[in-house]
Amino acid sequence: MRLSVLDLVPVRSDQTTSDALAATVRLARRADDLGYTRYWLAEHHNMPAVAATSPPVLIGYLAAQTARIRLGSGGVMLPNHAPLAVAEQFALLEAAAPGRIDLGIGRAPGTDPVTSLMLRGPAGRTDEDIEKFPQYLDDVTALMSASGVSVSIQGRNLLDQNYVLKATPAAATEPRLWLLGSSQYSAHLAAAKGLPYVFAHHFAGQGTEEALAIYRAEFQPSDVAAEPTTFMTLNASVAATREEAEDLLLPNLLMMAWLRTGQPLRPVDLVEDAREIALTPQQRAVVESGRRQAIVGDPADAAAQVRQVAEHFGVDEVMVNPVGSAHRGSDPAAAPAREHTLELLAKELF
Repeated sequence: MRLSVLDLVPVRSDQTTSDALAATVRLARRADDLGYTRYWLAEHHNMPAVAATSPPVLIGYLAAQTARIRLGSGGVMLPNHAPLAVAEQFALLEAAAPGRIDLGIGRAPGTDPVTSLMLRGPAGRTDEDIEKFPQYLDDVTALMSASGVSVSIQGRNLLDQNYVLKATPAAATEPRLWLLGSSQYSAHLAAAKGLPYVFAHHFAGQGTEEALAIYRAEFQPSDVAAEPTTFMTLNASVAATREEAEDLLLPNLLMMAWLRTGQPLRPVDLVEDAREIALTPQQRAVVESGRRQAIVGDPADAAAQVRQVAEHFGVDEVMVNPVGSAHRGSDPAAAPAREHTLELLAKELF
């Protein structure tokens, strides 16, 4: 079985942004050493608990500090960005680290409406951006290709004839494109375009089976993928005992409870602080749901859970989001629980 890593670059209450980035560098290097297949960075904005605001910046940063592991976005939220800008960023990353770059693209905003407005200027993220998402996806693909794409712009003195746009002047290879999703819309689109597809099971938790069934049934072979290609994303907290793994997982579950019940967001709590927090019934339900969906336990039990999920959904690769927080007094520039999760899973599954 192949294992991969998803990283939101979480920021604990004892960390600065610099600390969180230092912990991510350590985690990526450890994943590289252990033999993980790929390491993806998310895109979220204006969230106190998440430092992953710019996947291409983080990918370039980690590419210089790792040797083998594939690096990618999980994902770039395309309606937040001009397709040409995304194509240029990832074509350049591929030129710098040939054969190591994945471009995972999503349709969600990854933020709130106010932040979305600021990301896209006065017009913000409009319904037109959502409607044109399939076209934007095609634009990114064409722009990253060696031949580029011809555009025709009428009514301009200099550009009233076909004009060739390329993301890089002399592309030799292209990033591997993946479509990300958390609804059946993305499954239909990935199948129609013949793209590799990843359902955000770690976040959505519902509808995974239906989405993958649609994707596999409707898949049309393409130059990108000859057959349906997919894997699972799962939150994971693994420790010497299940009790310790659950303690380390709780702060992440609380973060989701605040998000889904409209509470002010804050950095990820330390384990000792999370234990003392009283929850409303609604928040407790979010926490319990997240615990059921996550991989949590001692090494043998956690590995068995991973195998069971992979077999159930028919995948041979699992991407884990190691979400364990830390105890008070831990090194702020490290994420020992997250590193330990990767180490224990690798020992059991490789």
